Amino acid sequence: MENMTKRLFSLLLAFVFITMGAYLLILKRSGDNKDAISDRKDANSVPSHNTVLPLNGFWSNETEKKTAVTTLPVLPECPEEPPELVGPLLVEFNFMVNLDDLSKEYKDTLQDGGRYKPPDCKSKHKVAVIISFRNRYEHLKYWLHYLHPILMRQQLDYGVFVINQDGEGIFNRAKLLNAGYVEALKVDDYECFVFSDVDLVPLDDRNLYRCFDNPRHLAVGMDKFNFGLPYRNFFGGVSSFSKNQYMKINGFSNTFWGWGGEDDDVYNRIISKGMSLSRPNMVIGKYRMIKHKHDLHNEPNPVNAGKLSKTRITMDSDGMNTLKYTVKKIEKNVLYTFITVDIEAPIK
Repeated sequence: MENMTKRLFSLLLAFVFITMGAYLLILKRSGDNKDAISDRKDANSVPSHNTVLPLNGFWSNETEKKTAVTTLPVLPECPEEPPELVGPLLVEFNFMVNLDDLSKEYKDTLQDGGRYKPPDCKSKHKVAVIISFRNRYEHLKYWLHYLHPILMRQQLDYGVFVINQDGEGIFNRAKLLNAGYVEALKVDDYECFVFSDVDLVPLDDRNLYRCFDNPRHLAVGMDKFNFGLPYRNFFGGVSSFSKNQYMKINGFSNTFWGWGGEDDDVYNRIISKGMSLSRPNMVIGKYRMIKHKHDLHNEPNPVNAGKLSKTRITMDSDGMNTLKYTVKKIEKNVLYTFITVDIEAPIK
């Protein structure tokens, strides 16, 4: 009897231990599940620094979470003064530039359409460089050869837009630049616009192709004019405007057909709106011009000079708000975006 009692007691004790162990195991698994649920919630609601959440802050399912877009690591801002500028440059036009070779050289550096962003910092300057153009392919090759390295060293977020006038009508540089402004904004939200002749190359990379507190005249010292201003209110060649500055003057006039006058008209517009202009000094602002003759249908137009006395009267009804043109073709390659436009040019 005594042995029977001991055996029953042992069995009861073993049952109690087994029951308690099972209970403790259930409690542990329950706690693990809570932790796992909490972890999943944390993972869903508190993303890592480079994960983009949906608008409501939560993923609707695991598939959405797995296919979420991740951003690149946040880059520091580029310094105000680009550190890799070299200053005075040697610029020559006595050699051949092959566009195919140039494209291969920059295929891993430039984005399609002649666009660039610094790889190691976020640029403070988003710039559209706009070139008025017709039948100047040899000049364009030199411009691309020299300017891309300069603009890269200046750490700009930029794109190059070549605005080509369709047909053989009278050339209109200013209207092409207005069209370039509109077309560039269709590509990206540019904040600054540099308008350049295709035959001008800066002789110093400290001449910054970006915008300033006032409209900027960059080409202050061309070799054509012995590296000086031909007259005080000269504003030709290369200039820069912010969006606000450009729209404040209603852009360029659309009515200056043929060579001459449109840059003086822009100077009058700037002054008429109470703005001043800025320039680099005569050392930094030097340029070389590729020598050439006046293009066919771009001869000096004596009518243009007479319009300058009327700028204050006409500027609010002649410019961006009256611009009309038709895009005929858009071509993109590594080095630039080439946009051919019909600007309704009269035939001479």
